[in-house]
Amino acid sequence: MSESDSWEYSLSVPNDPRAVTVSRRTLRLVLTVHGLIRFVDVAELLAAELVSNAVLHTKGPAALRVRWAAGVLRIGAWDADPEPPQPPTPFERSGDAEGGRGLALVRACSDVWGWQPLARDGNRGKYVGCELTSAA
Repeated sequence: MSESDSWEYSLSVPNDPRAVTVSRRTLRLVLTVHGLIRFVDVAELLAAELVSNAVLHTKGPAALRVRWAAGVLRIGAWDADPEPPQPPTPFERSGDAEGGRGLALVRACSDVWGWQPLARDGNRGKYVGCELTSAA
């Protein structure tokens, strides 16, 4: 396979904090196999934040989706809560807060990010994702 080929992977994960580690390691393997190692560090950070939010803030299953097409890496997480995510908290306002910085990191480290309502396997929910066009 070459970098010009398009592909997509989806990993369903349970509502379990260990799903974040499984998602990161799976993403690293996928990117390495496809010769996209230059994206690994930033992509792992983004996937960890997205899957962590899906697992921590919902009660149902989640899924990691990774797609490569036309030189753009898309990373996202689906969760079973159809409510929109909380807007990213600016770093300068988050202070010492333990939470609230995840989407701010996604916004800061990706070229584009967003969310949309999305049903999966008959479950209503949402997809929160981002795009990388460079290793940032």
